[in-house]
Amino acid sequence: MARVKNGAVVKARRKKILKEAKGYFGSKHRLFKSAKEQVMHSSMYAFRDRKQNKRNFRKLWIVRINAACRENDISYSRFINGLSKAGVTVNRKMLSEIAIDSPKAFTDLVIIAKDALNGKMPKEEKASKTAPKKEEKQEVKKETKKAPAKKENKEDISKLTVAELKKMAKEKGIEGYTTMKKAELLEKLA
Repeated sequence: MARVKNGAVVKARRKKILKEAKGYFGSKHRLFKSAKEQVMHSSMYAFRDRKQNKRNFRKLWIVRINAACRENDISYSRFINGLSKAGVTVNRKMLSEIAIDSPKAFTDLVIIAKDALNGKMPKEEKASKTAPKKEEKQEVKKETKKAPAKKENKEDISKLTVAELKKMAKEKGIEGYTTMKKAELLEKLA
């Protein structure tokens, strides 16, 4: 049997490793053996740090929110608790952006959180402004009589966001809706 030399394959593999090691210090970007070792370590560090990056950003957001909360005479934990009791679902990234860009809007959120902690629900718009007139009520009744088929209703529900689905689940009294995913919510509401 003829001797098979795989010089081209080996050269390509080594070239690939050395290309990944470009920019490393000393022999780590020149010599294959040390470059391979460094590339392996680097990929492990990159994998680890992609996870840590998420933690670091969350910490940063919390620090920013806490600083803004202290300016408004409330602690971070009480603020977050108040928002959850008020039913305000804004993630920490957006809260930190609001705290930086528009402190007045953040102050409004703090007021909502404080009201929820004191047992008051957020102020709804006055009924007189939002209440439809008699003619509008009749139109609304006519529209509700023309209910779409059940299949169309299911499709409409699937187009809703998770927050809207959770609101519907809360109204229907479904337990554990806060931790459910979209598929589970659709299943319970159908």
